[in-house]
Amino acid sequence: MIADKMVGLVNNNSAIRMMFEEGKRLAAIHGAENVYDFSLGNPNVPAPASLNKAIKEILDEEESTFVHGYMSNAGYEDVRETVAQSLNRRFGTSFTQNNIIMTVGAAGGLNSALKAIVNPGDEIVTFAPYFLEYRAYVSNFDGVLVEVSPDTATFQPNIEEFEKKITPKTKAVIINNPNNPTGVVYSEETVKKLVAVMEAKQKEYGTEIYLISDEPYRELAYDGVDVPYLTKYYANTIVGYSFSKSLSLPGERIGYLVIPSEMPDYKNVFAAASIATRVLGFVNAPSLMQRAVARVIDEQTDIAYYNRNRELLYNSLTEYGFQCVKPEGAFYLFVKSPVADEKEFVNKAKEYNILMVPGSSFACPGYVRIAYCVAYETIERSLESFKDLAKNYDLI
Repeated sequence: MIADKMVGLVNNNSAIRMMFEEGKRLAAIHGAENVYDFSLGNPNVPAPASLNKAIKEILDEEESTFVHGYMSNAGYEDVRETVAQSLNRRFGTSFTQNNIIMTVGAAGGLNSALKAIVNPGDEIVTFAPYFLEYRAYVSNFDGVLVEVSPDTATFQPNIEEFEKKITPKTKAVIINNPNNPTGVVYSEETVKKLVAVMEAKQKEYGTEIYLISDEPYRELAYDGVDVPYLTKYYANTIVGYSFSKSLSLPGERIGYLVIPSEMPDYKNVFAAASIATRVLGFVNAPSLMQRAVARVIDEQTDIAYYNRNRELLYNSLTEYGFQCVKPEGAFYLFVKSPVADEKEFVNKAKEYNILMVPGSSFACPGYVRIAYCVAYETIERSLESFKDLAKNYDLI
């Protein structure tokens, strides 16, 4: 008999993964070129050639037992220092290796951070729509996820409701910026309002409330939009980052946590998160990938590729009568369903070989997520099907 916690997870397996499997089934029937799978945020841009070169050079130049061996749970010291100095150049921070923990992707980092700070019954606040795995991550440590309902006009956080939902039990707030699934970037104005509430509540309750910023899409921001670096606004910030999107390495599971020295209990939090990496079973982040990303730390993301996809798909869908807030970052459109039950809409779209994820998977029913990190040609081929789908709902 499986664990009680796992029963629900098995029964409610990720809609994203289920849709991905449905795409493979439809491709076998209709041909892959005739199925338009927008379900999974799997980058279509290849990893940089410089990264492949770096991996080969590391294997040729660095001693094998060092490259493939154990190191500090926090990661190689020189890699952590390289990450710290890159952040300092970009954001005017003053980090050192002692503020960086290399992690098994952003997911491993978030679980390590939560393991470090959460006691059973602690409340973790997040803003809908949010990445569906947050609930599972919080449940891993017997915390309670508290949702703030979405502002569907802008998809910026609902600050008024947020203030009401912070209690003496609140241990952390998770934000995802740029946001998955909406592609919205939380502005500096929003960030300042957010941290003002948190600082006031810390003072009122005499507690520490951590701000956990989940940032795998940080480099994917368009039209010159700035993504605020949150350690500059709030001392109790933990930043989780992944190279999955910026370097197209989702399967390599490599990222890091930033824990700033300004945090009041910095030394204990850093030590706890480092040990959490071990006791959760990761031990340390993948050694070869640590050394590889350090060699290409300043590699630029091909924003133009994703922006071209964004413009074509957003402009076409809105022309066809669909409603969507234009995304400023990441590689998702969050489109309003033309019927109240977005799952019905998702099922109808499958009849046109279009695969999308229902918004209820992100705690925001009535919408669907479309991942445009696919080949440009896939979007081009899909447009007639989207147009026919729109006609089905009398949008055009």
